Amino acid sequence: MSVARPVVLLRPSGPVRLAAGVGPAAPRLGLFLPGAPLHHLLLADLGLPLVVTSGNRAEEPIAIDDTAAMDQLGAIADGFLRHDRAIRSRYDDSVTRVVAGRPSIIRRARGYSPEPLRLPVPSAQPLLAVGAQLKHTFTLAYDDVAFVGPHTGDLEQQATMDAFTGNLAHLSRVVGIEPRVVAHDLHPGYLSTQYAARLPGRRIGVQHHHAHVASCAAEHGITEPFVGVAYDGLGFGDDGTLWGGEVFVADLTSYQRVARFGHAPLPGGAAAVRRPARMALGYLFGDPDGGLLPVAEPFLRRLPEREVTTIARMVARGVNSPLTSSAGRLFDAVGALLGLCDDATYEGHAAVALEHAAGQTHVPPLPWRIAEYDGLLVYDPIPTLRGVLEALRDNASIQQIAAGFHNTIADVTVELCARTAQRHGVRTVCLSGGVMQNQRLATALLSGLAAAGLHPLINVNVPVNDGGISYGQAAVAAARLRGDE
Repeated sequence: MSVARPVVLLRPSGPVRLAAGVGPAAPRLGLFLPGAPLHHLLLADLGLPLVVTSGNRAEEPIAIDDTAAMDQLGAIADGFLRHDRAIRSRYDDSVTRVVAGRPSIIRRARGYSPEPLRLPVPSAQPLLAVGAQLKHTFTLAYDDVAFVGPHTGDLEQQATMDAFTGNLAHLSRVVGIEPRVVAHDLHPGYLSTQYAARLPGRRIGVQHHHAHVASCAAEHGITEPFVGVAYDGLGFGDDGTLWGGEVFVADLTSYQRVARFGHAPLPGGAAAVRRPARMALGYLFGDPDGGLLPVAEPFLRRLPEREVTTIARMVARGVNSPLTSSAGRLFDAVGALLGLCDDATYEGHAAVALEHAAGQTHVPPLPWRIAEYDGLLVYDPIPTLRGVLEALRDNASIQQIAAGFHNTIADVTVELCARTAQRHGVRTVCLSGGVMQNQRLATALLSGLAAAGLHPLINVNVPVNDGGISYGQAAVAAARLRGDE
C-alpha cells in the first residue's frame, strides 16, 4: 500500500488457480497494486487482476521508447499501448518481501531508487561504486549520503552496459556528484571492474563478500567489528578459489575469513552454474573418500552416461574444475540430487525449487560436521549429502529431505557464528548474499542466532543479493578514505 507500490512476494493463504507458466515451482507469488494513473484506468475497466512482466527480453534492459520497444518486442507482443509522455529514466519494478515482520527489499528500483541512504562513515571525497556483474546497481556517494542507482540487470552485453552508463550520467547530473574515487569488485572479468579501470582518479578494490556483509552493517549503522555471513553463488576469493559460503570477522574497512563451506570442484565453470546436475556430480566425484558414489547410483543412472564419465575425468584430472566454497552451489547440488532441477532456466532456479519443496515442514536436520583446517572452521557438506542420498534410498519424501537440508544449513550457520563470536568477542551478526533471499533460511537464521544470544541483522533497504554490492562497496571505500586522513 506504500507510495512505492513494489511487487511484494507473498505466500498464498489457500488454493490459487494459476496458469502453469506463472511462477512455476516458486514458494511465493509476486503481487503489486497499480502505481500509475494508466494502471488504475486499465484495472478499473477490466475488474480483474492482470499477469504482467517487464517490457524486455530476458537478460536485456527494459525498453523505454516506442521505436526500441517495437524493434525488440515486435515478435513477442501482439500490440503496443503508446503514451505521449517520454520515459526519462529506466526504472524496473521494485521487489520486496517481509522477513521476521519487517519489509526487506529484493530489487531496489521504481519507487525507492534514487531515494538517498545514509553512510555510517561519511566519504571524504565524492565517489562512485560500480557494483558487480549480476543484478547490477551503482552507487554515487559524498559525505554521509549515498544514492543507489536503479536495478540494471546483468552486465553481460552491450545493451545493459549502455543502460548502466546512461543511468549513471543521468543520476550524476541530478544529484550533482562528480566522483573522484571509484570502488569496484576484485574480479577482473566483471564488466563493471573493467569499466572502473578506465576511469580517472583513485580506485579502491573491495572483495565481493566483504561488500555483501558491509552493505548490511552500513545500512544498520554498524561501524564496530561484527560477524559477517556471506552466502551466495560465486565471488572472487583471496586464495584463488571461488568463495560463496563465508563467515568473516569484519568492520567497514577490513575483514578476516574465519569459516567457510567445504570445497567442491565446479566442473566446467559457468556450465555447472547453468546445470545443477553437473554441480551435483562435482560434489560426488570430488568426495575424497568416494563414499558418496555407491549410494548415488540411482542419480548417476538418471544422467547421460557420457556426461557422468566426462565429469569424473575432469574432476580427477583437475581440468576446468575450479574449487568453490559456495553455499549457493551446494543448494544447486541438493536440488539436482532430489530431481527438482537438473538444468537452471534462471539464476537460483534449483534453490527456489528446493525452498518450495521444503514448504513449512518441521523435521530434524540431516547429519553435519564442522572441522578445522589451517585455522579456519570448515563445514564439511559430505555427511549432509550422504544423508540426502540415504534418505532418498529409504523412500523419505522430497519435502522432508528438503526441509531437513534447510534446517541443517541453519544449524551449521548458527554454530559457526556462535564459535566465532565466542573466540573474537563480537555479538552482532550481519547476514547477506543471494542465498539469504531464501525466506525459510533467513527466518531460521534470525531466530536461531537470537536464541544463541547473538544480535542478527539482515539487509532491509538494499538487496541481500548483488543488487546491494555497490552500496557495500561505497561504505567500505568511504571508511577507508576516512582511515587515510
